[in-house]
Amino acid sequence: MTEFADTAGGAVGTHSVIVRPEQAGRRLDVILSELMPDLSRSRIKALIRDGCVQTEDVPLLAPAAKPAPGTVLEVELPPPQDAALTPEAIPLSIAYEDDHLLVVDKPAGLVVHPGAGNPGSTLVNALLAHCGPSLSGIGGVRRPGIVHRIDKDTSGLLVVAKEQATHAALVEMFAAHAVHRRYLAVTTGVPAPPAGTVSTMIGRAPNDRKRMAVLSEGRGKPAVTHYRTQRAWGSAAALIECRLETGRTHQIRVHMAHIRAPLVGDRTYLRWTGERKNKLPTAIRESVIAFPRQALHAAELGFDHPVGGTEMRFKSAVPADFQGLLDSLDEASRA
Repeated sequence: MTEFADTAGGAVGTHSVIVRPEQAGRRLDVILSELMPDLSRSRIKALIRDGCVQTEDVPLLAPAAKPAPGTVLEVELPPPQDAALTPEAIPLSIAYEDDHLLVVDKPAGLVVHPGAGNPGSTLVNALLAHCGPSLSGIGGVRRPGIVHRIDKDTSGLLVVAKEQATHAALVEMFAAHAVHRRYLAVTTGVPAPPAGTVSTMIGRAPNDRKRMAVLSEGRGKPAVTHYRTQRAWGSAAALIECRLETGRTHQIRVHMAHIRAPLVGDRTYLRWTGERKNKLPTAIRESVIAFPRQALHAAELGFDHPVGGTEMRFKSAVPADFQGLLDSLDEASRA
């Protein structure tokens, strides 16, 4: 971790800064103004309110917060936008909606939030069109409050806040591990042991900033995934379920690759070696290798409603392409 003065000015991307001892008791926006002098105070306040300043993957949403010395702050500087995001009439599958939040069943291929390379046609653009005036504002801006994200090519459930108080409450729930998240995935090979817990440090890969990697102790952030094999097709593949104790970027994908059972279709963490290909029955080899995305689906989501405390539980059936993959594995096993 380095201080901002030693990094690339106001460049787009994630910058890590450390609260200095002499900054004890100061406001978060003041601290960042001192550590990131290239940014104006108003810009820093907007970044804080937009959830772009985090510690331990938990957004710090109050400019007046007073982080302790030694706290590592991660500041995401998004690409500058010349205008407000545009509502787009993109079809959505809404599992639940009220005045405070909604639960979306996201299809594979839909990016959650605009960013570099994806300025539009995202879930946020779709939600702006869907919700319209029912959004009362997050950080003073009429926009949906994205509490957690799933990758573009991962399908399934995520919760979105419609107003500030609910957004803050959901952020606290995720930080306290009070949200139930269950995923289904198809792996190449079968995890060994068939059930267990993967607990590592995860961070950016040293030689490729677009990839995440398991790092040595003292680097990255703690990541814990509990998994269980539901079905196995010989030694070729397995259907597993994963429960997340933490929510690091690409966590399931990285952890399954780490235990040598990477996800089918994962173009980032799966290498099709000759040995791995030869483990696949001939009848399914081509369809499995050609599967166009990581075979990962957010199948269950549960939390207590921030307003009233009602227990909320949602399930999502696997999409057609995922089911087709399971069917092809079953057919091969019967051949």
